[in-house]
Amino acid sequence: MSKQEISSANAKTRGTPLEFTRNIGIAAHIDAGKTTTTERILFYTGVVHKMGEVHDGTAVTDWMEQERERGITITSAAISCSWATKSGPFSGIKHRVNIIDTPGHVDFTAEVERSLRVLDGAVAVFCGVAGVQPQSETVWRQMDKYQVPRIAFINKMDRTGADFLGAVNDIREKLKGNAHPLFLNIGAGDQFRGLIDLITMKAYVYCQDSVNGIQYDTTDIPAEMAEDAQKYHEQLIEAVADFDDEIAEKYLNGEEITPDELKIGIRKATTSMKFVGVIPGSSFKNKGVQMLLDAVVDYLPSPLDLPPTRAFKEDGTEAGIPVDDNGKVAALAFKLMTDPYVGKLVFCRVYAGQLKKGGTVYNPRTRKNERISRLVIMKADAREDIDVAYSGDICAVVGLKGVVTGDTLCDENLDLILEPPTFPEPVISMSIEPKSKADQAKLSIGLQRLAEEDPTFVVTTNQETGQTIIAGMGELHLDIIRDRLFREFNVEADAGRPQIAYKETISSEATGEGKFIRQTGGHGQYGHAIIKLEPAERGKGIQVINEIVGGVIPREFIKPTQDGIMEGALTGVIAGYPVIDFTARIVDGSFHEVDSSELAFKMAGIFGFKEAMRKANPILLEPIMKVDVSTPDEYQGDIVGDLNRRRGQIQGIDSKHGITTITAFVPLEMMFGYATDVRSLSKGRATYTMEPSHFEQVPASLLAKIIENSPNKR
Repeated sequence: MSKQEISSANAKTRGTPLEFTRNIGIAAHIDAGKTTTTERILFYTGVVHKMGEVHDGTAVTDWMEQERERGITITSAAISCSWATKSGPFSGIKHRVNIIDTPGHVDFTAEVERSLRVLDGAVAVFCGVAGVQPQSETVWRQMDKYQVPRIAFINKMDRTGADFLGAVNDIREKLKGNAHPLFLNIGAGDQFRGLIDLITMKAYVYCQDSVNGIQYDTTDIPAEMAEDAQKYHEQLIEAVADFDDEIAEKYLNGEEITPDELKIGIRKATTSMKFVGVIPGSSFKNKGVQMLLDAVVDYLPSPLDLPPTRAFKEDGTEAGIPVDDNGKVAALAFKLMTDPYVGKLVFCRVYAGQLKKGGTVYNPRTRKNERISRLVIMKADAREDIDVAYSGDICAVVGLKGVVTGDTLCDENLDLILEPPTFPEPVISMSIEPKSKADQAKLSIGLQRLAEEDPTFVVTTNQETGQTIIAGMGELHLDIIRDRLFREFNVEADAGRPQIAYKETISSEATGEGKFIRQTGGHGQYGHAIIKLEPAERGKGIQVINEIVGGVIPREFIKPTQDGIMEGALTGVIAGYPVIDFTARIVDGSFHEVDSSELAFKMAGIFGFKEAMRKANPILLEPIMKVDVSTPDEYQGDIVGDLNRRRGQIQGIDSKHGITTITAFVPLEMMFGYATDVRSLSKGRATYTMEPSHFEQVPASLLAKIIENSPNKR
């Protein structure tokens, strides 16, 4: 079936046809204005009748108490609205826009990862003064990773120092994006009063007495900007001509290109991932948001515009799942949330078929069927019950038990697994204990539920001390976890000093022999394996290869030997930290006809790995953070000096509009308490972001101290 046939077949059953559905995310650096932009979209689309403000704690999508207190977004909020453009190919047609407002803080990067995995398009928000900020680069890379088409919104054009074309140039230079203005700003700072549409060549000037931005006048382009408007109009046509043969032919022949033709060309270019349209505005001052909504409808793709979703068969071969309401159901569980009223909510993106209330879905990971007791569409923390979710929809399911983030929910006969989102490893851990014995059970339940919700939050037990260890992406991340334990689960808990998630690896090849031989009155135990270890490139992970020939170890004992190697790698030989980045080869061994068992070969794998690792010049690795500090120029010297004292390696210093951005790689161990220190060094005027970058070898001078303080030391 063609896309048009699929669409018309689907339209008979669904409320909004597929081609009029947009699944988008709002993503950006912290404090660029994502949540405020989302609030304005909800107001203009009629979802709310009063604009909420982040600084007042009244934003609809910042519904958690912790978000409202801190003025930051912590969890992705999903919300649906409708919008119809006044002109263009989709003029007057109501589109359903499903929006996910994502966090900006790097400690909650998992929320961005899983949101972008299930979205069809995105709005990247940038600050008109700062342009491309460090976390903007991280979000942009995440969009590239999941192949998400995007448009850019240059926010805060009402701020002193705002430079729209400078921000567009930043996107081109720092992000390598093929960015082109779709509008020009009329004025900037406190003189920002409207936009010039480079497609229709009209100006939109906001009325001075319009407090909510609804009233604006459509006028001719101001005379002083006519030359610039014509220049950027032609540049836009040239850029779009690379993606649309009809526009290219008309342009070369000097024929007129209509606004509708240009919009269709921009849509093709945007969907190709090689073009980014840019719009100026000020969400806080209610300017430019309607034009942004028009651009979402006109240029970002519907589920039908994208290639079939990647999925994998059991043997690992790749397959595609096309969008079709009448196909076998396939959905991806991308987020879990504990709701105080309905229990566990599983957020799903439906890629094909229909999820029906009362129906069942199959989970290939657990090989079990799950019943859908209730289906809802989320409106931030509110819910609207529905009977069926169609392909292209984002919904939440109540009643699923054994589901984790990244699970495929599908027809039992589909035999395909959707590509799950990937998440970074935690870099910081601390012990946590309840203040009273009565809180022990509640703490266990609370930690289990929070770990289910957040793939970057990990709970383990130290076998030596019996302590509960929690691990996450940063101090703020673990602080929010403790706060949620208190508020949502009524658990008061004491936390130990944060610990670094060190790793161990090897620096040379070595071979180790593992023997597990026990003689008892009856059957004994006999396992014997020879393991060869080789270092791998940093970030390559662990690979275990079977090189046994001639049956010296029977096939049934290979898997237990491999399991033993993987278990041995959980605790290294230097300080008991996990071992990463190596290749292990099972090269030889022997067995006993009667006494050999799976347990014996698993133990042989552990012993062989440990012996080989001791010989392979093991080294300890520490997590290195990419730190970006934005400070007024006058404090640059003090902050650079402080980063150097923290063993930091300065990577770059960039100054713009009196603000210096310093980029450095700094060991995580040296970054505890940095928030307080950077504030005192800059009289409270500097800000910073920090994200995991890579692992490096611990200096020899610090090795003994780290081993001594290790909670894993033997």
